[in-house]
Amino acid sequence: MLGKRPWKMAAGLAAISLLIAGCGGGDSDGESANSNTVVIGLSEPSDLLPSNVTDVNGTTILSSLFYPLLEFNARKEPVEAAAQSITPDKSNRIWTIKLKPGFTFHNGEPVTSQNYIDAWNYGAYGPNAQTGSNFYARIAGYDDLNPEDPDKEGPQKAPTPTTNKMSGLKAIDDLTLQVTLSAPFSSFKTVLAYSVFYPLPKAAFASDGVIVEGFAESIIGNGPFKMVGKWVHDDKVVVEKVANFKGKVPKIDGVTWKIYQDELTEYADLVTGSLDVQTSIPIEALSSAPADLGERFQRSENSGFDALGFPVYDTTWSNPNVRKAISMAINRDEIAEQIFLGSRSAAHAFVSPVVAGYRENSCGEACQYNPNKAKELYQAGKGPSEIKITYNVDGGHKAWVDATCGQITASLGVTCVGNPVGKFADLQAMARAHEPIGIFRLSWSMDYPLMENYLGPLYSSKGSSNFSGFASAKFDQLLKQGSAASTPAAAIKKWQDAEDILVQQMPFIPLRFSNNVYGYSEKVTNVEIDLFMKVNLYEIETIA
Repeated sequence: MLGKRPWKMAAGLAAISLLIAGCGGGDSDGESANSNTVVIGLSEPSDLLPSNVTDVNGTTILSSLFYPLLEFNARKEPVEAAAQSITPDKSNRIWTIKLKPGFTFHNGEPVTSQNYIDAWNYGAYGPNAQTGSNFYARIAGYDDLNPEDPDKEGPQKAPTPTTNKMSGLKAIDDLTLQVTLSAPFSSFKTVLAYSVFYPLPKAAFASDGVIVEGFAESIIGNGPFKMVGKWVHDDKVVVEKVANFKGKVPKIDGVTWKIYQDELTEYADLVTGSLDVQTSIPIEALSSAPADLGERFQRSENSGFDALGFPVYDTTWSNPNVRKAISMAINRDEIAEQIFLGSRSAAHAFVSPVVAGYRENSCGEACQYNPNKAKELYQAGKGPSEIKITYNVDGGHKAWVDATCGQITASLGVTCVGNPVGKFADLQAMARAHEPIGIFRLSWSMDYPLMENYLGPLYSSKGSSNFSGFASAKFDQLLKQGSAASTPAAAIKKWQDAEDILVQQMPFIPLRFSNNVYGYSEKVTNVEIDLFMKVNLYEIETIA
């Protein structure tokens, strides 16, 4: 999924001191310092309707409002949560999901198999234009909901589907759901942990099958917390514990998801105690955080991946050697050490080290700093005289973008400039509209622990987060072959072959792998942040 927000570097510790001096203590959301609720920081989510959310901010909030079919243990193995069991037939094509009894939505509706079917059909139906639609693509009948006109290009020109229901979904009874895939996929169970597979209550839908207006502002889920009031955009989402919840019960009574536009302001609130958890300590605070927070400054492994993408729909970037040259013009290790102070590591692969199938240097020469070779390739490929890197300012990318541009200019002898836009949603919209945005930044965190998740959404021709416009029939075929493989090892081999195509074509430039570098207030304990960059809401506790 699209990363929460990147690191940033500003004017240094003096700027932090000034900000902290200007911030008073106490809880800005009116919660008592002794209450059993916590305040956690994040950025403005793109949406809160599960099928339309592919960013970490949105899925983080949804994780408090919904209870997933399954979750992952410390060994990255899927274990049932709302599901009693999830089992395939011998072909790995027909999957039976049995639900645990007794679960209800926050409005009192019982959770049934039909609630999952309705939510997934809505998300998959092409005219609804849900960003997570492609995650349902393995289900039989998905193509019927997304017909293509062979004579035209672009989803806006696709014909209207003749059905709004996938043939592969069937309710056996109220607590049993059968899913038939269009092709075998031995790892389908793992995928079902993702947030697009949450159920929706009947109350979410109007009589014509569309989502009731305003539902996404006041989501009704099946999870351990329910919303208090509505989503206050660019400010907060408040949730409180559900009484008599049938699943795993949190130790806290509620969360205020505090929305920030700036990580430095967020850190100042953390230090003064107005914020209880910051999941990404800003770069300029890393040197002072140990003194500011003591043992409350922590690190843990995550699945984050930072990259630069090329809009290959723009003929300026049609030459793979030009793209490779820019990659070789960047000194990843230098930026990781000098800008990110070692909190991130240089990436020489398109998938994270946390998933099976990762190869340490799969990108080879294309991801090695070699300014002389880079310049030769760039000049031979007739690359543009000016390079623009587009980034969202709400994540604070200016420092590393400026540093990257400096390296590109020094290596290639061309002008390189940063191009700030407001929010990542703005950048997304520009890319989806095929506007001339130049090279653009992107962060990715896995939705589920499979190598395929770093490949399909970003680079397949119908990927949910394919902002570059990259398309390769061979790449798509290898992804499908990997999914249909009978064993995990066989699947990984096909997916590694697909990654090798990315090395040849370089639609993206791998830059860095990240870690959770986080902090928390004196009010809380047992704070854990997982591979998905999310706070473990079932373990965090307040201190009396």
